[in-house]
Amino acid sequence: MITHRTILNTTISILFLFCGLVSFGQETTVTSSIHKAIQQQTDRIFDDLVKVRRDFHMNPEVSEQEKRTAQKIKEYLLAIGLEVTTDIGGNGVVGILKGAKEGKKIAWRADIDAMPSEIPDVVDFQSKTKGVRHICGHDVHTAIALGIANVLASQKDQLEGTVYFIFQPSEENYKGAQAMIADGLFDLINPDEIYGAHIAPLPATMISTKPEWLFADYKMIEVVYKKSVDNDAMIEYTKILLKSFQNVVSGSEFFDPQSLLSPTIGLGNPNTIFKDYTTVNDNFNIKNTDDLISIKTYVGSSIFNELDKILAQVKQKIKSSEYSDKLVNVSYSGDRANLMNDKKLTNEVMNSISTVYGQQNVIRLYGEMPDGRGDDFAYFQKRVPGVYFFLGGSNFEKGIISMPHAPNFAIDENCIKTGVNYFSSMIVERLND
Repeated sequence: MITHRTILNTTISILFLFCGLVSFGQETTVTSSIHKAIQQQTDRIFDDLVKVRRDFHMNPEVSEQEKRTAQKIKEYLLAIGLEVTTDIGGNGVVGILKGAKEGKKIAWRADIDAMPSEIPDVVDFQSKTKGVRHICGHDVHTAIALGIANVLASQKDQLEGTVYFIFQPSEENYKGAQAMIADGLFDLINPDEIYGAHIAPLPATMISTKPEWLFADYKMIEVVYKKSVDNDAMIEYTKILLKSFQNVVSGSEFFDPQSLLSPTIGLGNPNTIFKDYTTVNDNFNIKNTDDLISIKTYVGSSIFNELDKILAQVKQKIKSSEYSDKLVNVSYSGDRANLMNDKKLTNEVMNSISTVYGQQNVIRLYGEMPDGRGDDFAYFQKRVPGVYFFLGGSNFEKGIISMPHAPNFAIDENCIKTGVNYFSSMIVERLND
C-alpha cells in the first residue's frame, strides 16, 4: 500500500529526474555463470509470468478475500517443487525452497491483494470483478515472486541455504503482516534477512531505495479539552500551538508534489529538501460533544523519534497555559510501523545488484517521502533486518506511467523480467556471501 495521496502530475519531472540520474553512474556489468543462468531462465518463463500476472489482474480480490489468488499461488509453487503452507494469517501462503547445502536463510515477500475501485481499467485484460481492480501493482509483485521462486528452483543445486517466499494478504488495509506474524509465521520460518519491492513510477529497468526510513513518520494527534466559556479562543490557541512545530514554510516548494522528483531538490539528490523536516496538516478536525472538544490533525516528521518529543512538548505547553485546567488528554492515534531499511544490508545489496545489472539501474534515494505513504512490510522488518525496494514499471515513450492508485495506472510488463532478474541475482549473492 503505497498510500494514498497520489502524485498525478509528475510525468515530466520523473522523466527528467531519472534521465539525469543515469548519467551519474558508470556501467559496470559483471555477469557470472549463475547470473547468466538466471537471466536465461527468466527469459524462458517470461511469457508465462505475463499470463500469470494478467490472470491475477483479471480476477482481483480485495483484502481478506484473496482465496482464489492464494490457491493459484499454491498450485504454482507446488508445481516447481517447493514446500507450501497455506492459510497463514488469513489467505497467506509460504513457499520454502531448500538449496543443496545448509546456509543462510533469506525471505522474499510479495503482497497479493487488490483494491476497491470504480475507476475503469486502462488495459485490454480488464478486471472481471466489478468494483475491484489491481490499481496498486500487487498482481505484478505476485508474478515477480513466483518468477523468482521458479528461477531459483532451477538453480537449486547451486544454492547454499534456504529461500522463503511470503505471499502476504491484506496489505492495503495494513493488517496482513501482523496477522501472519500472529498466526505463527516466524514459527514456520526463521529468516536471517527479508526483502520486498513495490511498483513505482521509475523506468521499467530501474530500482531504487535507501538506508533507514523511506517515508516520514505520520500520526494523528488529538487534543481534548473540557468545554469552556471561550471555546473559540481555546481552539485557535491549540491550532497555533500545533502549527508551531512545523519547520517548513507553508505553500513553499516542499509542498509541491513535483518537487519530490526534481533533479535539484528531490529525493534523488543528496541535497534534497526532504530531510530533517516536521509538518502539521492545516486541516484540523474539530469535534464537539456535550462536555468536550476534540481537535485533531496529522503530524509528520522525517526526524527519528521527533513525534514522541512533540507529544510531550504539546502537553507541557498546554499545562503552562491559561487552558491548563481544561485539558483532558493529548494523544496519538493511527500509529503504525514505518519502513526501516537495514543500513548495512541496503548498501550491500545495492552494490551487488549494481555489479551485475549496472549502476545506472540502481538509484540511491535521499531524504524521506512526506506524503503519508507506507507499507506493512514494516512489521516484518521489526522482526528481521531487511530492505524494501521501489521497482520501476513505467515506459515513458509508450505513455505508461506506473504511479500506484492513479486512475491511469499501468505497467510495462518488462518490469516483471527486471524484478525476477535483479532480485534472483541479489538472493543468490546473499546466500553465497
